[in-house]
Amino acid sequence: MVHDPELYELSARVGQKLRAAERRVVTAESCTAGWVAKALTDVPGSSQWFECGYVTYSDAAKRRDLGVAERTIGSFGAVSEQTVREMAEGALRISGANVAISVSGIAGPDGGSAAKPIGTVWFCAAARSAAAIDIIAEGKHFDGDRDTVRGEAVRHALRLILRLDLPVRRDGPFRP
Repeated sequence: MVHDPELYELSARVGQKLRAAERRVVTAESCTAGWVAKALTDVPGSSQWFECGYVTYSDAAKRRDLGVAERTIGSFGAVSEQTVREMAEGALRISGANVAISVSGIAGPDGGSAAKPIGTVWFCAAARSAAAIDIIAEGKHFDGDRDTVRGEAVRHALRLILRLDLPVRRDGPFRP
């Protein structure tokens, strides 16, 4: 049962966009712990455009499962533009999907710092085409408790996918 009509509507719009463009999405999530994947797969027919999801909560999982460089996490931290870019790129490479969304943040109630307070979340949406990878990476800060920060992160991740340029395919199936 879907409890959040706005989240469902965003997920359905993502699905419509992916299906029209004949694309498949992969998620790479840390602080949202699979919530983006769950929201997307709440939509009936999502098997037509949802490939898989990775929950890489620990730094070790980000390195092991998605190929994020140890140097990246050591230099910039798990909650950084560099890390979410590598998470998205790794998810695309490993899954074979052609659209990725990655999320890494500090949902609280602890773990924040002066430089990265609780509520700091980084996102990366990436779309692979035959010619290149289109990437949108951005950081946000959300106020509220853990559930609020995570919920807002899921909404923002879905909106970020909607911002990707995914032309409707008219020339046959996508071939990476």
